[in-house]
Amino acid sequence: MPRIVRGVLITALVVVVLIWLESGFGASPGFQTVLPDAAWRQLVLFAMVNVVIALSLNVINGMAGQFSIGHAGFVGIGAYTGALVAGHLHVRLGSGDPQFANSFIVMPLVLLASGTIAALFGLLVGLPSLRLRGDYLAIVTLGFAEIFRLVIATAQTGGTAEGSVAKFLASLGGQNGYAGPEGNGVPQYAGPFWIFGSVIVATLIAWRIKFSGWGRALRALREDEIAASAVGVDPTRYKVVSFVIAAAGAGVAGGLFASMHDGSPTVQPDSFTFVQSFDAITMVILGGSGSVSGAIVGGVFVTVTVKLIEQLQGLESIQAFRADHPSIDLNALRMVVYAAVLIGLMILRPEGLFGEREIFRRKRPKKGGGDPDNNAAQKSQSTQESTQDSENSTPADKESTESASSKQATSETLTTAEGTAS
Repeated sequence: MPRIVRGVLITALVVVVLIWLESGFGASPGFQTVLPDAAWRQLVLFAMVNVVIALSLNVINGMAGQFSIGHAGFVGIGAYTGALVAGHLHVRLGSGDPQFANSFIVMPLVLLASGTIAALFGLLVGLPSLRLRGDYLAIVTLGFAEIFRLVIATAQTGGTAEGSVAKFLASLGGQNGYAGPEGNGVPQYAGPFWIFGSVIVATLIAWRIKFSGWGRALRALREDEIAASAVGVDPTRYKVVSFVIAAAGAGVAGGLFASMHDGSPTVQPDSFTFVQSFDAITMVILGGSGSVSGAIVGGVFVTVTVKLIEQLQGLESIQAFRADHPSIDLNALRMVVYAAVLIGLMILRPEGLFGEREIFRRKRPKKGGGDPDNNAAQKSQSTQESTQDSENSTPADKESTESASSKQATSETLTTAEGTAS
């Protein structure tokens, strides 16, 4: 079967499955049939949103080797932007319950606006700050995320705000959160179709970035920026564009989070604190910095761990323990668990679960094809013949051969450098 036809058939099958999960083709939605409990549906969808967050952060922290710890700020920008767009479009469409058919009008605009606004803020932050490295870059990104959160959380509400900017910030609800233009909650249009579909698209984009010339240039900058610059790779350009891509991905994840089925009807600033940024970093490091498969596994693992700790707190034995020791905050146990996991990984697997490896990575066929054993035998025979010729050659011939080999190696090096720089 031709590769294009196979790709079209797989895409059509995926779209049909996603539509069945969302609508059920007139019957009960397939996602509700598979997971009748709303809490578990929320967990699965939230895990997929976290996967998108991890994939986007993996571009700048994993592939480019920078250290950004303010990713939650870009998620928050995308969430508020998506909530504003979804809320006003929902009113234009007549309010009422969100319909799957209307989601094809609302969600593309939500994702586009969320990704674009977050990317613009990523450019504003990344252009001056990505000339910094290490801890300095981390401080800048963390400061940006906290400024964004506190500006919204401390906005004056209740009609006392003056000025267009102050009134706009007040309309976002302050510490109470944004609940739509009518105060009835943000319409929840992002169901399995849009969230699972976004995960698939984000995975394909991250995969293509990693195994493209751009991804190889990013890894070269991560390993040795001076050497990469020497062969024509512009560090500032590559890092800024990668930061913008990561911010756009975080914004898309925020738009999905704001309109997620079975999610919270309000978007609150406390959902985008340093803890959420730390969770995203944990997802990337846990799975393996630079690994697309690792980001997916890390996003699912961290989300399930949070839910598991919440379920454990509902046990009678845990409730009795809390009654006997009211001063102990079990919610802080999550941070202790993450810290223990990271320390264990640093000791046992410093590169993460996958390192830079992938679960599925098709090996390129060897040149010459055919039986590998025959190819090895032919290579060995060729080596022996080359050795014999070298022994029988005169000193002048050897000098000529070495000069030709040196010129060929230099030509190949320059060609590789020019290809990487382009």
